[in-house]
Amino acid sequence: MTCYFKNSRMKELFIELGINVTKENMKEIDERLHEYLSVDYRNCAATWKMIRKRLKEDGEGFKQRLRGVLASFT
Repeated sequence: MTCYFKNSRMKELFIELGINVTKENMKEIDERLHEYLSVDYRNCAATWKMIRKRLKEDGEGFKQRLRGVLASFT
């Protein structure tokens, strides 16, 4: 599920990271996020919760690592 892609904070994060989210690559980005965060695929709420938690704990470090995970979408 890609429900958190609609969240304005998530959109801002993707823009900040230089990630180009399109209809064509959204599912693949979603799958990579779930894998990176060790959250079962299609568990939208848990993924968004984990993203918020990681941003709060180590915002800049998390952003750097996430940029690496999603580098092929820049």
